[in-house]
Amino acid sequence: MFASQWLPVNGSQSVAPSQWLAVSPDPGLAQWSGNLGSMVQAPWQPNRASGQRGLHLPGNGTSRTLHIRVLQSPLAGVSDRIFRALVRRWAPEALLFTEMVNASSLELGHGTHKVAELAQEAGPIGVQLFDHRPTAMADAARRAEAAGAYLIDINMGCPVRKIARKGGGSGLINNPELAARIVETVAAAVQIPVTVKTRLGWCDGSEAISWCRRLEAAGAQLLTLHGRTREQGFKGRADWGAIAAVKRALAIPVIANGDINTSADALACFAATGADGVMVGRGTMGAPWLVGQIAAALAGQPVVATPGAAERLALAAEQLQSLVMARGDHGLLIARKHMGWLCTGFAGAPQLRHDLMRAPTPAEALALLAGAAEGLLQGSTAGQPRRISSSEK
Repeated sequence: MFASQWLPVNGSQSVAPSQWLAVSPDPGLAQWSGNLGSMVQAPWQPNRASGQRGLHLPGNGTSRTLHIRVLQSPLAGVSDRIFRALVRRWAPEALLFTEMVNASSLELGHGTHKVAELAQEAGPIGVQLFDHRPTAMADAARRAEAAGAYLIDINMGCPVRKIARKGGGSGLINNPELAARIVETVAAAVQIPVTVKTRLGWCDGSEAISWCRRLEAAGAQLLTLHGRTREQGFKGRADWGAIAAVKRALAIPVIANGDINTSADALACFAATGADGVMVGRGTMGAPWLVGQIAAALAGQPVVATPGAAERLALAAEQLQSLVMARGDHGLLIARKHMGWLCTGFAGAPQLRHDLMRAPTPAEALALLAGAAEGLLQGSTAGQPRRISSSEK
């Protein structure tokens, strides 16, 4: 069904991993000559002939249509441009989001790269803003729109204490008047649609419907609802039943969020909530293919298999190199968590993760990944696969 191919790097044409580092600005990286990624397959491509209708958002003069009903959540420290490029391999038309942008910090000149990078995005990209100051939010929204944002999303669900304590994120749940004023101000400031991501409530979800109706009345054209309260954080189970109740009460599209880690989860969530779409977040950490898998399942298309160990090692090597090229030495520090998430499920994975977290240079980390790949290839050639114990994952 899918033709085997090398993974492309940094948007270039497909090349063998042994050639990836030949163009690296780091001579230490250029010494690496592994053979990772030879089993990587072409990802699923969206098929608009499937009959699945898009979600139309009228905006305030500039309308948008979401052709893929699965969205990638903003993830602080994760969903940077390089991670999003990987997600787009499997879901090129999905709506993805930047990492959260602090409107006040943007005003002071911090985090401007998150907005400046919008021009390099290959597909629809939303900018998620957070703050408690309506004017700062409006100014940030205008800057994001000018830079090419597909839409503006307002974060009213982040449970992090330092954000909520200052009145941003989920802190706005406790101040519905201010929350409504922020939505109204931002919606009036831009022509593109304004959406909101929030939670069921602060301590409980008893006021979820009235809370979400207030956001709708203020001008939100789509609502993403995480099925937990702020107090829960990410503990317990997401309450899909509560999301269903909000969906029935609102006229605008509702996107369900929470506990969606597989395409089967997404289908179950749709059935339970009647939502217009789903948003995946933590489930994509170490799984950039998940958005595409879910999109395929929702569209009735064949779902590409989850990449095997050799493929994931290839992705880890590529992501590391891309991060180093973009961020210098700091790229290795960013890559460590991604390598940790990707390098699981095969013999020797725990030791590899341990060594990768301590590798002092990108070249040494790449050598570790190459060695692990060679070990997998040798084991496969020898025809001696063995059962992986839970301690080896």
